[in-house]
Amino acid sequence: MRVSYKRLWKLLIDKEIKKTKMGEAIGISTSTLSKLNRDEYVSLDVLVRICAYLECQISDICEVIHV
Repeated sequence: MRVSYKRLWKLLIDKEIKKTKMGEAIGISTSTLSKLNRDEYVSLDVLVRICAYLECQISDICEVIHV
């Protein structure tokens, strides 16, 4: 299994929010943003903070892909 954050990137585009602006607003590091860019695992706390910032559900920003 792997995780994909394509939904997050699409949502940011739709809301016209830059990745770095979101990162600064919720207090996540550039290394965590890099992990998101590479579809790597990040903590649930990070995902919850992103959801709170974007006012959405976790399923709106990521999905688990079964391979």
